Formats: sequence, C-alpha cells, structure tokens
Amino acid sequence: MVRHFAQYRRAADPRTEVPLQGLLPYAFRRKKPYIYSEDEIARILGAARHLPSWKGLRAATYSTLFGLMAVTGMRVCEPIALDREDVDLARGILVVRKTKFNKSRLVPVHETTREALRRYARLRDRICPQPETPSFFISEEGTRLTENVVQKTFVKVSRKIGLRGPQDSHGPRLHDLRHGFAVRTLLQWYRTGANVERHMPELSAYLGHAHVNDTYWYLSATPELLQLAMQRFHATGGRSS
Repeated sequence: MVRHFAQYRRAADPRTEVPLQGLLPYAFRRKKPYIYSEDEIARILGAARHLPSWKGLRAATYSTLFGLMAVTGMRVCEPIALDREDVDLARGILVVRKTKFNKSRLVPVHETTREALRRYARLRDRICPQPETPSFFISEEGTRLTENVVQKTFVKVSRKIGLRGPQDSHGPRLHDLRHGFAVRTLLQWYRTGANVERHMPELSAYLGHAHVNDTYWYLSATPELLQLAMQRFHATGGRSS
C-alpha cells in the first residue's frame, strides 16, 4: 500500500522515493497443521483425566472438552462459550452462536458424544449444583472457562505425554484438533469412494467456515490426503468427484 501511494505521489513530485520490492521480506504463511494420530488423541484425553483436581471436576471438564473438540473440529472458543441451553442432549445438537465472522450454526453430534456430555453434565451438577455461570463447561470455582486457561492446560497435558519438551513454548496446538477432524473426514470420504466435491460444502458448514475455499486448504495438510485426491483426479480424467 505504501509503494502504490509513493508511486502515485511521484507522478506529482519526482523527489518521492518509492520503497523497493522485497524491502520487507515477511509474508504471511499459514502454520502447517499437526495431525494427531488416534493414539495421541487417546493419550491427550487420558492425561486430561488425571489432571489434579481438588473438587474432582477439573479432570472431567478438560477430558470432555478436548474430546468434544477432537470429534467435532470446533474452535476452542466455541465449546467454552456454550451455555446449557445450547446443548440439546435429547436431539444431540449443539448451538454455536456468533463466533468467527459473527456466524451461528448447529453442530450435530454422535450418540457416543452425547453420552459423554451427559456423564459430564451429571458430574458437574452434582459437584457444583449452583455455578456462577450458565456455561455448560465450568471451572471448579463454578465460573466459565477462559481460552487462555484452556490453552495453558493443554500445554501442560501435551508436555506430560511428550508431545512437547518440558519447557517448550511451541509445539502441536489445541487448534490442530480441528485440522485433524477435517483431514480424517476427508480421508474417510476418499477411502469409501464418496463424492468429495459434493460433500465439501457440508464439511465447510459443519466447521463454520465462511468460504468453502477455507475447507479445501485441508487437502494439502497431509501427504496421504493429497495423494488420494490426486488419484481420484486422475481416475476421473480431471472431473470433480
């Protein structure tokens, strides 16, 4: 923007200096996602179930929260913003309200996920019958979880199981559970011969993406996924499928 403005000004004043191309080398690059294996997800949940807890709720809160993120691909801000009225355990539908891009959506969940949420709700209500918040997930003090505390807790869990070094500040992220969900869904579609092109808008809507192009980005996330996509492309002669 500065270069364009300087070029415009130089037409009126030749003394205007135009910054050189490449003067600022930084260019935004999306972080390469870390795709957790099924075993790593199980270890994350196992470690979360053993978090120290003076009331007996913290471990259940984080193991259920991390598990929900793994099987729905929700952004971390979304499950902690859920109120009890947003979690319909009878129909198995979560109401995600006005998150990124101010969008709301319905997130249906599997029966096994519903049962895990029911178990957590029963334990939560028994340990903390009068919380300070209507939030579905609560801290042991009865307050809504904050994203900062959730992220810090995940770092502790990932260090405990060896996904990060004892002092590492960087490593596999909690947000990568979202990437993993998308990649596993796409892999399943390719392996079963589903029409990925037709189903892609469904995955995009489920994840809450503003544009389906944001979902297509996951095609480059893993070599296996990219290979399957290319095999399908060649098998169909370049036609979408």
